Amino acid sequence: MTATEPPAATDGRVLAGRTVVIDPGHNGANGAHPAAINRLVAIGNGRKPCNTTGTTSVRGLNESRFNWLVAIQARRALRALGATVVLTRQDDRGVGPCVDRRARIANANRAAAAVSIHADGGPPGGRGFHVILPGRVPQVAGHDRIVAPSERLGRALRAAFRTGTGSGYATYLGRRGLDVRTDLGGLNLARVPAVMIESGNMRNAADAARMSDPAWRRRAGRAIASGIRDFLLAGG
Repeated sequence: MTATEPPAATDGRVLAGRTVVIDPGHNGANGAHPAAINRLVAIGNGRKPCNTTGTTSVRGLNESRFNWLVAIQARRALRALGATVVLTRQDDRGVGPCVDRRARIANANRAAAAVSIHADGGPPGGRGFHVILPGRVPQVAGHDRIVAPSERLGRALRAAFRTGTGSGYATYLGRRGLDVRTDLGGLNLARVPAVMIESGNMRNAADAARMSDPAWRRRAGRAIASGIRDFLLAGG
C-alpha cells in the first residue's frame, strides 16, 4: 500500500480509536432561512455570518448537496479503517450549523483531524482544487498549536486528493494547491488539526462535469479519507 492509495478492506482497522470530524459545508435549507444564516457570530478575529448558501455548479448541482455526497463517501471509507466519524450535520435538508458551532463539534470530540468539504465558485476560466490551511490568529488563545499539524494534514490531503481524483491544483488562487486564510471561523476557532478543501470550481464547465459524476464523487470521498489516514499514520 502506497501513501496515497485509496483505503482498501485489507487495511483493517488501522484508525481504530481515532475520531475524525467531517464537515460538509453549508446546508440544503440555508437559502430559505436568511435571518438564521445571516446572523453574525464571532470567529476569533472578527464577526461573520453564521453560514452561507454556497454556490451552484454550471450543471445545476448545489454545493451543499455535493459536499454532503462526498462527505458520506469519506465517512464510509474512514469507518472501514476503524475510525469513529462525526459529521457536523446529519442530512442536506437543514439549516446551518453556524461556522462557530462546526468548530466546537470538532473540538468537543477531540478530533484527531477535522476536514471541511466545500466546492468553489471561482472564475469560469479557472479550474482545479485547493486545500485551505489555517493561518495564525493571535486573538485566539492556543490557536498557534494547531497551525503546524494542520499544515501537515493539508499537505497529506493535497497529495491524496490529486492522486485519487486526477484533479490538478487550482489555477486561479493559492500556490500549488494550498492557500492560507485567517477569515474562516471553522479554522480560526479550531483546537484540533483542521483544514478545508475546495474540491473544484463549480463555475468551470470541466470541473462541474467531474463533480456531477457519482463515480468521481466516490473517488473524491475516498481520496479525502486517504489523506486523513496518511496524516494520522504519520503521527498527526
